[in-house]
Amino acid sequence: MLNLNSTHTIRGLVACVAGLCLVQAQAQERIYRCGNEYTNNAEVAKSRGCKLMEGGNITIIQGPAPQRTVAPSAPRSSSAPARNGNTRTDSTEQRARDSDARAILENELRRAEARLVEARNAYANGKPEKEGIESRNYQRYLDRVAELKAAVARAESDVTSIRNELNRHSGSGAPSGSAAK
Repeated sequence: MLNLNSTHTIRGLVACVAGLCLVQAQAQERIYRCGNEYTNNAEVAKSRGCKLMEGGNITIIQGPAPQRTVAPSAPRSSSAPARNGNTRTDSTEQRARDSDARAILENELRRAEARLVEARNAYANGKPEKEGIESRNYQRYLDRVAELKAAVARAESDVTSIRNELNRHSGSGAPSGSAAK
């Protein structure tokens, strides 16, 4: 048996469900893709030749806007001319840059050779002294020896790479101030 209050409640629920269905139908409009843009306006889509998107849901995430670089209002007051792709570097300026690059590479070579000497001393031809617990745990000793060997290999590779770069940079043989080993 239904009383009057429950009949009104049922009618109210039916009306709410019908209203939700209408809202759901309106929310599922057709979506058109126009290049990298999307629209749900059919007239705009027809005029621009957009394609109807079918299938699953579409999620669009707005990316950050590209930052605009502001050109300085006052011209630069530097003695060097503005550089662009068409300007050539002055030969004296280029020689100075080459000299600076060579000095940097020679400094790096000295440091890499020092690291190589340290790595070789620590490796001790594959027989470094055992440290602490390594006398009781031989596997730990073997692991450390393997790490030392890898460090020597890396240091040798660094030295070789820097020497090759120096040779490429200068076009000559061995770099000045360092002896080849």
